[in-house]
Amino acid sequence: MTASIHKNSLVIDIGKTHVKVHVLDKQFNSVFSRQMKNQPVNLGLYPSADVAKIWDLLTASIKEASSEYTEINALTITTHGATAALIDRDSDKEDGLVLPVLDYEYTELVEKSGAYNYVRPAFTDTFSPDLPVGLNLGRQLFWLKEAFPEQFAKTTDILMYPQYWAWRFTGTLLSEITSLGCHTDLWSVADNQYSSLVDLMECRDLLPEVKPAWADCGVVKPELASALGLSENCHFYNGIHDSNASFLRYRLAHDEKPFTVVSTGTWTIVMASQVALGNLDETRDMLANIDAMGEPIACARFMGGREFEEICEQAGSWLGEQFEETDIQAIIDQKVFALPDFSQGSGPFGGAKSQFVGSIDQVSGIALATIYCALMIDYQLEQLEAKGKVYIEGAFLKNPLLCAVLNQLRSEQDVYLSMDSTGTVQGAGYLTSWGQVECHIEASPTDTVNLTGLVEYRDAWRKQAEENK
Repeated sequence: MTASIHKNSLVIDIGKTHVKVHVLDKQFNSVFSRQMKNQPVNLGLYPSADVAKIWDLLTASIKEASSEYTEINALTITTHGATAALIDRDSDKEDGLVLPVLDYEYTELVEKSGAYNYVRPAFTDTFSPDLPVGLNLGRQLFWLKEAFPEQFAKTTDILMYPQYWAWRFTGTLLSEITSLGCHTDLWSVADNQYSSLVDLMECRDLLPEVKPAWADCGVVKPELASALGLSENCHFYNGIHDSNASFLRYRLAHDEKPFTVVSTGTWTIVMASQVALGNLDETRDMLANIDAMGEPIACARFMGGREFEEICEQAGSWLGEQFEETDIQAIIDQKVFALPDFSQGSGPFGGAKSQFVGSIDQVSGIALATIYCALMIDYQLEQLEAKGKVYIEGAFLKNPLLCAVLNQLRSEQDVYLSMDSTGTVQGAGYLTSWGQVECHIEASPTDTVNLTGLVEYRDAWRKQAEENK
């Protein structure tokens, strides 16, 4: 079944750092947007998502958008991964939650759920590595069931985060593979079904039917549609994990040709098509995600946005500070290095103690963060043995020198910049017109730099990073 082309669609984008609402026109260009910071609630049982504040933003933004764009008749959603909502579908509470939506950055979770390591499936089964904090969703569910048995017993449904919001808007209960297969430990890539963990936790009956990201959840609840100014025939489509939304556009455009997407934001996720899962090293934050069509994707990750900010702060820079190619050359010439890990546990060198080598007082901190992130992406592309063109999406597009340094490092591959600053949103928007979309990727070649000694600097950085791990 294919969806019809919509005059305007609305995409909800709940990232770890920001929550955004976009209206897209027929060409999937954003013509309206609103956003706010996404900050967890640090009170109560544990740190949790501020679903009340998010709901307020969504409803206010949709109401405003519908007053300006009267022909919005399709909604969908994309969210960060490693998040689920435990609901009682018959609850009188507006949010339906039996427990708050756990923030995956809860720092005490691993210590409190130590027994989880004895029950989680093998990497060769799920291709989910053992990740820090709550980045394995299975760990979250395991701990919630052990720590809060009475509340957990009231759960009628465990909803992946996009589908929780779909349920809030429509009352339809579904699951979807990109969120289920996103380093959760809940899905066996080897067997293409739920993992042994699901049955061990007796949760299989709590997980709704798995439907595609483009599945039609039905119309927005009539009373809600009326309050928001939406038409009574406004449909909501199932939704997708955010990195997979970016990847989807390229998958549709490239057909059988190999390609690699570098999706950047709080997380930098390198997603390589047609790469053997045997290349994945679970100790290097490498994993398999599952794309919207149900195919596994070889991936590698680090918290690029988070580490960039941390290096800037520690090295005395601010995010908007101006710098030039000569500032990067000075770092190379003076042999100043930022060594991972600046994210407290993620990435290929996760768990290593971050440090600076050389005098950071004599160089630009933002230039140091720039070359650091370029080196990390280059390292992960090599570890994956990524093929084809490399496309950069998201936040790092605002840093053309970072992309240019990566381009020089990847002399054997062509590196392109997405010309759509909202690639994740556009990919999600395709779900509202599935089967009716001709996808064309608009991308431009990166700028070029000609840094002297870059390869030697990279080799020295890698050697020190390995020794520091």
